[in-house]
Amino acid sequence: MLASSYRLPGNKLNRVEALGELFQSESFGAFVLRNGTTDTPKFGFVISNKVSKDAVQRNMIKRAFSEGVRHSLYLLKEGIEVVFLAKSSVARKSTEEIMREVKKFLSENLFK
Repeated sequence: MLASSYRLPGNKLNRVEALGELFQSESFGAFVLRNGTTDTPKFGFVISNKVSKDAVQRNMIKRAFSEGVRHSLYLLKEGIEVVFLAKSSVARKSTEEIMREVKKFLSENLFK
């Protein structure tokens, strides 16, 4: 599980979406805001009812995103905020596939 110090509060998600740069992946979009501070990186996850009507599956997807980020934390830059927006295609993927895609995205776009 991702530590609370790395989680983006719900009231900050809209700010990151409004000011951040959008990156697209097969299973998700990600808004990235580089705020220029030395704060720890912060992450938020949005999995809507359009992805899955089943709350259990949405929570599983959120945990998979969280684990993918957690496994990549030690290489990430400081002062970034990221909001992951799941696409409906993510519901057909396994946890391992989601984690792999998140790690690949982070390594290509956000590593030092």
